[in-house]
Amino acid sequence: MPRALWLLIIGMAVNVTGSSFLWPLNTIYIHEHLGKSLTVAGFVLMLNAGASVAGNLFGGALFDKIGGYKAILLGIGITVAALLGLTFWHGWPMYVVFLTIIGFGSGIVFPSMYAMAGTVWKEGGRSAFNAIYVAQNLGVAIGAALGGLVASYSFQLIFVANTLMYILFLCIALFGYRGIQLSSSGKQTNILEQSTTVKSHTKLYALLILCIGYLLCWVGYVQWQSTIASHTQELGISLKQYSLLWTINGALIVVAQPIINKMLKPFVHRIKGQIITGIFIFIVSFAVASVAGEFSGFLTAMVILTVGEMLVWPAVPTIADRLAPKGKEGFYQGIVNSTATGGRMIGPLLGGVLVDVYGHQLMLLILIILFVISIVTTSIYDRNLRTTKLQYKQA
Repeated sequence: MPRALWLLIIGMAVNVTGSSFLWPLNTIYIHEHLGKSLTVAGFVLMLNAGASVAGNLFGGALFDKIGGYKAILLGIGITVAALLGLTFWHGWPMYVVFLTIIGFGSGIVFPSMYAMAGTVWKEGGRSAFNAIYVAQNLGVAIGAALGGLVASYSFQLIFVANTLMYILFLCIALFGYRGIQLSSSGKQTNILEQSTTVKSHTKLYALLILCIGYLLCWVGYVQWQSTIASHTQELGISLKQYSLLWTINGALIVVAQPIINKMLKPFVHRIKGQIITGIFIFIVSFAVASVAGEFSGFLTAMVILTVGEMLVWPAVPTIADRLAPKGKEGFYQGIVNSTATGGRMIGPLLGGVLVDVYGHQLMLLILIILFVISIVTTSIYDRNLRTTKLQYKQA
């Protein structure tokens, strides 16, 4: 891997380590410490995720216009300012205000990180995105483990730790990313130059269809950070044990993702089947979670969930990079990241309402139905691409 990609990997790991001190505990903090209902907690997380969607789209466009270095610094600067505010004012309603600003700032960063990774190591294909994905989950493992431990003593220290990690990320970006050259940044091409067989609007439609299923998967996945998190507390599972689930999730990905990559190498052109398989595994995980009553059951469900996400999460940015016309890499990665964030926006509120009104079991059943729908959209996303290519061949 090139040196530039290693710098991106290190930065992503530090970034996510900091954010992982807080995000697994947001619902618990709002529900248990601020005394709000799960529906209110879901609405707060929706605001955070909604701001991230705006940040993702804005950040992706900035990457194409001014380059990844300046876009990342802007996003980090906004986030650090909000985290400093949250460190001193984390009561109601300032918690909501600062959490929303954090969502926008951090949202700017992610599409540029992914677009830069795809650009600096084009020949690496999906390996570049797998590397960034592993870095994210290393951060999840470290941050969640330390976050649960620190939160058991004081939530105030959680906010301080998050801020310090983001300041470290700012230093890495400021001095490490300046020299990264991106030949595609800011250079737009017309449709005829972008592809000899498939026009760019057809590729964009294909990505949007794929992202429908991607969004539904995230609506389900985010329940582990919201309604399922609260449910574990009601069952008497400690905060340390819940945080341990995310530590295991991140650690398993760091250890197993390289093995998965080698296993998938012969199937490099069958990435759609990889995603569908991963979604089936998601369904199994939620079926196990629906009957879990103690820590061991949730641990089993988390391990199964982790296998599924290792197949799905890195694959979608890889497809976006393949579909992106030259000079639009940031825009396409912005769509993917905003879709994931959209799922994180809708998921907590939808889950919170369903649990408050109908109960935990019905909520999990509805999520399984959403996963089935996502299998359908993933199966058909490239139908127009195949048809267009066939028409060109026949002509």
